[in-house]
Amino acid sequence: MLIRLLVVAVLLLIFWLGSRRMQLIPTRAQVVFEFATGFVRNNIVIGTLGEKDGKRFMPVLMTIFFVTLGMNLTGIIPPFQIAGTSVIGLPLIMAVVAYFLFIYAGVRKFGLRYFKNALILPGLNPIMAAFLAILEFLSTFILRPITLTLRLLMNMVAGHMLLVLCFAATDFFLFTVLADGNLLGFLGVGTFAFGLAFTLLELFVAALQAYVITILAAIYIQMALAEEH
Repeated sequence: MLIRLLVVAVLLLIFWLGSRRMQLIPTRAQVVFEFATGFVRNNIVIGTLGEKDGKRFMPVLMTIFFVTLGMNLTGIIPPFQIAGTSVIGLPLIMAVVAYFLFIYAGVRKFGLRYFKNALILPGLNPIMAAFLAILEFLSTFILRPITLTLRLLMNMVAGHMLLVLCFAATDFFLFTVLADGNLLGFLGVGTFAFGLAFTLLELFVAALQAYVITILAAIYIQMALAEEH
């Protein structure tokens, strides 16, 4: 929880500093800030939902991306070494927010007819329509928040365990085995190299998972706003 609170505080500080004195001719820091926010705005939100609907849902989707990214990155930053998203509470909250976002979007546009649009496929006989409605209900309203939660959680837990395994093995081989004069201790050099490689991989995964959960939330909203499903 302390890591999560710290990440939120850092994000608030970054966005305050990044947006308080924006210039026509940007500084290097402003270029980085505009690139990051512009990537989310143009490639995820506007690119998926369009200009009109994208602006409506921009604040929440932008928050989901940067909070998830910040929480993920703490998994490779000493002395934290654990991602804020590697405990189920935060991934679950992200998934629930995305879940209510797309339901709100659909109900706001279509009213209760949204549920009919989401579940009933036109042009089918009643038996097949009822069978597919059950599958659509499970897929749309039950499995979506579960898969969103588990996808983010499991990726961050797996990365954390890989880093723990590599660096714990390094500590064991170099400071226990090699210290006793056993040449097998030099295996610690290899486990340390693997640890560095997995750290770079975890950096990529941290950014990728922030992208995935945000674009999936945007896609779900876009599907809720579509006339037919």
